[in-house]
Amino acid sequence: MDKEKKIVLFDGVCNLCNSTIQRIIKSDTEDVFRFAALQSDVGKKLISERNIDTETIDSIILIEPGIAYYVKSDAALQIGRHLKGYRTISKLLNLISSGLRDIVYDFIARNRYKWYGKKEQCMIPTPELKAKFLD
Repeated sequence: MDKEKKIVLFDGVCNLCNSTIQRIIKSDTEDVFRFAALQSDVGKKLISERNIDTETIDSIILIEPGIAYYVKSDAALQIGRHLKGYRTISKLLNLISSGLRDIVYDFIARNRYKWYGKKEQCMIPTPELKAKFLD
């Protein structure tokens, strides 16, 4: 695992989460991120190492190896700070308290399957994208 890369853990069966990962990959012009599904072995290992309760956090987690991890809206905004086209909005939204941001985040997270659907299995990256996903 490359200690220089930030790791995005996501719900591998969620259509909204999968399309978000695709947008992150397209906007990650500096190759900052690597990805793993929460349901994958590596995802479970990273979650366990940090004692993250997946009963309360079941969507996005950003891990900066050796530094910190972020959840919910904090994770989304930290990711956005590194993406072309999202830096300014991430900085502006960061001015809103995380408690208020997380209310909106949790509402979307609770309804994501109903609104966007769900896959039967985690997404399988194309050969071109395979290097961006952790095994």
